[in-house]
Amino acid sequence: MAGPIKTAWLTALCVNISELMFSRMQTELLVELYDVARLMRTRFDRWARTYGMTRAQGVILARLARQPGMTQNEMAGLCEVEPITVGRLVDRLEARGLLERRMDPSDRRIRRLHLLPAAEPILKEIQRYKETLFREITADLDEQTVELVTNALLKMKTKLTNEGPARVAAAGE
Repeated sequence: MAGPIKTAWLTALCVNISELMFSRMQTELLVELYDVARLMRTRFDRWARTYGMTRAQGVILARLARQPGMTQNEMAGLCEVEPITVGRLVDRLEARGLLERRMDPSDRRIRRLHLLPAAEPILKEIQRYKETLFREITADLDEQTVELVTNALLKMKTKLTNEGPARVAAAGE
């Protein structure tokens, strides 16, 4: 092969290889995202057990710190569990004096969840755990890379949370 034919053949080969590699990277990205999330959940499970809690209880405390006054139904949606499951978790946290249910001032049927002062030390430990984990998993990354990954993940999250009701219903959720 000589000249333009060789160049065209090499260009086509490079394009095909690039498309194949990108296609594989797309699949691998999803696998890696899943694996990283699973590993983080598993590690937090171990950490939470040292405080006599479950990951789900830790998530409830952390969410209430960010959004006080949520209902159990709202919390169930965020935790991706049934409201009855959140009810049981809240019962345990309430028994430990970490949170309480308060009547909603505008609707007596609704009880809102609020943290109690006893939850503060655990929340500080959760924050310390998150900071340590962040330093560990980003130790070999420069600030630009961390910012790029964060922005990419936020865009992905936005796309997933902005699905129309018809698409969500079609997916069986």
